[in-house]
Amino acid sequence: MRYRFLVLFFLLGWFTNLQAQQTGFPTTGTQTGNGFPGTGGTFPGGGAGRPGGQGPGVGIDDSTKVIYGPKTTRFFLESDVFNNRKTLYLTDTALVGVHQFEFTQRNKNLLTDLGNLGTPLRPVYYNTPTQIGAQQGYYVFSPFGYQTDQVRYYDTKSPFTDLYLVLGGRNQNILNFDFNQNITPRLNAGFAIQRFTSERQFGLPGSTSQTQRLLAQNWGVLLHGNYRTADDRYVLLAHLNHMNHSLPEQGGNIPNSPLPGQDSITIDYEGQAKLAATLGWERRTAIHLYHQYAPAQGIQFFHKLDYLTRINNYRDDAVVENQNFSRFYDTRSVGGDGSAFIRARFGDSTRIQQDVYWQSIDNTFGVKGIFTRRGAAYNYRVYYRPRYYSQQGDYNVLSTTLVTGTGSETAVGNTPSLQRYDTRNSFENYIGGWVGYYFPDSLSRLTAEGEFLVADIGSTNTGAFRLNGQLESKYFTVGFTSVQAAPPLIAQRFISNVQSLTWTNTANQFQRTQHAYGQLTVRTKNWLVTPGADFWLIDNYVYFDRQARPAQSGAFTMLRLGLGATYTRSRFQASAQSYYTLNAGDDVLRVPTFFFNGRIQYDFIYAKVLHIQTGVQLHYKSAYYGNAYNPVTQQYYLQEGQLVEGALLADVFANMRVNRVRFFVKLNHANQGILSPSGYFVAPGFLQLQRGFGFGVDWLLFD
Repeated sequence: MRYRFLVLFFLLGWFTNLQAQQTGFPTTGTQTGNGFPGTGGTFPGGGAGRPGGQGPGVGIDDSTKVIYGPKTTRFFLESDVFNNRKTLYLTDTALVGVHQFEFTQRNKNLLTDLGNLGTPLRPVYYNTPTQIGAQQGYYVFSPFGYQTDQVRYYDTKSPFTDLYLVLGGRNQNILNFDFNQNITPRLNAGFAIQRFTSERQFGLPGSTSQTQRLLAQNWGVLLHGNYRTADDRYVLLAHLNHMNHSLPEQGGNIPNSPLPGQDSITIDYEGQAKLAATLGWERRTAIHLYHQYAPAQGIQFFHKLDYLTRINNYRDDAVVENQNFSRFYDTRSVGGDGSAFIRARFGDSTRIQQDVYWQSIDNTFGVKGIFTRRGAAYNYRVYYRPRYYSQQGDYNVLSTTLVTGTGSETAVGNTPSLQRYDTRNSFENYIGGWVGYYFPDSLSRLTAEGEFLVADIGSTNTGAFRLNGQLESKYFTVGFTSVQAAPPLIAQRFISNVQSLTWTNTANQFQRTQHAYGQLTVRTKNWLVTPGADFWLIDNYVYFDRQARPAQSGAFTMLRLGLGATYTRSRFQASAQSYYTLNAGDDVLRVPTFFFNGRIQYDFIYAKVLHIQTGVQLHYKSAYYGNAYNPVTQQYYLQEGQLVEGALLADVFANMRVNRVRFFVKLNHANQGILSPSGYFVAPGFLQLQRGFGFGVDWLLFD
């Protein structure tokens, strides 16, 4: 086992040397926490990624032959224990999706970014809130950390290691190392390490050093363990999650050639792009614990604890230079009134510094259980959830230095200092319940749940609630969700050195969402077809307007029609997922009218040992006025000066496996300049990466 750690230390050292540290900015810190609602997964393969296929357990006859592999290394999720589902997932060795190392593709392109690995993410579509009480509103870096609901807790029969390395196109590099150990038959522990980096892709001269080219840097660490007693009456799951994500801001691409007008944005990968001495930075540390005890049949007492600390920073040490850049960019590329990145009036004209500190302790105490009768099963739980949070915010100002003791006070100069603008804390109290009925066919279930914020000491969020009901069967799924949630704290109060980015109590009404959804599942010999629809009625939606300031909408509706289809015949498979959206809230919520994911693949075996899956993956969004990004507040905001997307993206890939080693080669943006534009924008001022070749390996070790 020693050689595994030697390999890890070698690769980490190589990564550190390959991607030089940024001068003047810290490179240590924290992160974890939840990503966007409805998204999941971290990286393909083992570790803390997506659940794999399910299958029966496999016994081991130690007296004859010991065979360790995917069937002896199984895992479960906390949700399985919480919902009394005795499910063990097999470690995934399939080839499907191995080449999808980008965070946008891992999430089925339902997230979009600024065109490069590690840049701020946002959901393409509206996500129904899952947190009804206070929330910060900082979310653009959250999906880069390990997600609490996706942490894998292992039941291994041997040490298990997963080494995942990607040298992606255009210098996108990812390293993940996971290790899991069965300390005793009922006690397992493990850890996961994530490191990824990316480089700037436009606007840099040929002499730029590697340090200057460095863009995003991410460190993530996950420590986890699980224990159960011999009679399974007591179960304990726990993990510590830490992430540090830093990103020098680019500001957008300014073509070198003059622009004739807003409707003809020039694609110029050599255009200016660098903002000087800027950095966006997020660090998180989270501790999560879940345990339950079953004193009798049909009753279980449970407790869940989440402790989270979080720091969000923005620094700009070259305000004058960057202000001129943003003015030029706004008037020449984006147009309109979207110059919200930097405005003219400053409290301190030399620099910008914004710091926000968050701390929360969230406990859930409850009772739950499951019992069966005549082949059906009934599941219930009720709980009380006290939650404490505190937030502090600082921004930089100039303070006048005075000379005293001479009979008068004389100003001799200005010195920079930090001003505390936000100190708030609150103690929230929730109650909730959940009931489920599982039909005798074991394939259908009806569930209902509700959560209510009944008392909020220090705030006015009392009255927030979330209700949800869902019916699932082999042939269809239908459901309805009603949510009344507090607006994010950043939309209520924010003060900065940039005077136009200052507001108090701008958004203070509950956000209201009614969401009805349904999906059919139709199976034939070769086809799987899944038509579906989502309907939202949204009121008091919080968004950031054309001046990058928060506002709340009136009531509007959105209808999204979806169609998924998969055709399989022998070793050939073609699949597609498309959405068509009718949005009556276009003034505040911008989404593409048409969305498409597609993949064509063919599987075969070469020389009896090399399994190969090769194909083409496609993605398309219709052109729309996608939101622009403001790094000072770390928020996306409305703009109407530049259409984004509107071009087909095609990636050619080959996923391969020899025994338990998976690897891939990939040509991303393979169609660039071939029956398609030479490039296109994925966000205002930010280009889709040019054609590039990538390679990755996922090595599973089971003993």
